[in-house]
Amino acid sequence: MNESQYHQMVDDLLIDIEEMLDNCEVDIDYESASSILTMIFPDHSKIIINKQPPLLQLWVATKFNGHHFNYQEDGLWIDERTGVEFWSFLNDAASKQAGQTLILSK
Repeated sequence: MNESQYHQMVDDLLIDIEEMLDNCEVDIDYESASSILTMIFPDHSKIIINKQPPLLQLWVATKFNGHHFNYQEDGLWIDERTGVEFWSFLNDAASKQAGQTLILSK
């Protein structure tokens, strides 16, 4: 993957998340600026998703910890520390912070 492909893939992913949040049954606000998407939960906790272009990674910070995702040849973003796939991780983290089960995947 080259840098141009990386930027397009992450931009598309961030837009997908915004659209999912617009249709979510839980009132999760979000702010998007400079390749950073901040999800703001009813309890005012946040999940921040941002690009890390020098490493071609996707970084996610939750109120519990931070994670770095690498793109794999099979089309998945995988957490370099835990091996968890991005959408699975996001659903779990968002559910914990919302206090109810959420499904935010394609």
